[in-house]
Amino acid sequence: MDLSHPDKLLWPEAGVTKQGLLDHYAAVWPRMERFVVNRPLALLRAPDGIAGKQRFFQKHASPGMHEAIVKMADPEDGEELLYIKDFNGIAALVQIGVVEIHIWGCTIDAIDTPDQIVFDLDPDEGLDMNDVLAATLDVRRRLDELGLPNVVKTSGGKGFHVIVPLKPKADWKTVKTFAHDFAEAMEQSDPDKYTATLSKKARTGRIFIDYLRNARGSTTVAPYSSRAKPNATVSMPVTWPEVENGVGPADFSIGGKPLEKALKTADPWADFNKLRKALRG
Repeated sequence: MDLSHPDKLLWPEAGVTKQGLLDHYAAVWPRMERFVVNRPLALLRAPDGIAGKQRFFQKHASPGMHEAIVKMADPEDGEELLYIKDFNGIAALVQIGVVEIHIWGCTIDAIDTPDQIVFDLDPDEGLDMNDVLAATLDVRRRLDELGLPNVVKTSGGKGFHVIVPLKPKADWKTVKTFAHDFAEAMEQSDPDKYTATLSKKARTGRIFIDYLRNARGSTTVAPYSSRAKPNATVSMPVTWPEVENGVGPADFSIGGKPLEKALKTADPWADFNKLRKALRG
């Protein structure tokens, strides 16, 4: 589809336009497609750019949405959900000023059996980046000890997301309970470093191991999605050696050299589907 106003600046400071965002998605689409197609979505829209007055989350259709943004009813409560089937869907999202694409942890065909676990490492303000990197590697070590596969991506913000690829067997309650227990165990083993509690007070000087992304209807930012940050960062899949070598959560941005270079190397999540393992309740 053709964009209207392709030169509209969505990220004024970074100089990224609607066309620039669409070009980004065209470049990453071969790697991104399987993580966003046929999954319920939540959309962060900024029709006037991220510095504009309009900035809102959207989970339901609105008048004038392109047909490439597909509607379905949630089988549990009939609530309207949105998803896309192909790149035309991504283009339609860009057209309406979507600056972040968030996904459920399941597909529309298996909505009650999640196919991933997400641990979002959210550090308190002022924590050293080395603390965040060490915590991310600690999550990996603990998952390895449990025999669970894991991959990692930058958040595009302050932390990292560690993902466990699942075979869609366990229900949401089982998955969320596991994620909660895992985060709580980290807090109990090192209460000076970690918290499993959402409150700002509990986070003081600590890293919040956010397990709350693993509830039905909760979302996390999609791999390769742009972020509504001034420098147009991207949530970027990376390798564990890159984390060990100090890659930063905001190192990749639209049109930036690190992202361009990463797309010329092997896909760090190439084996994502092969890694999937059932979670035992």
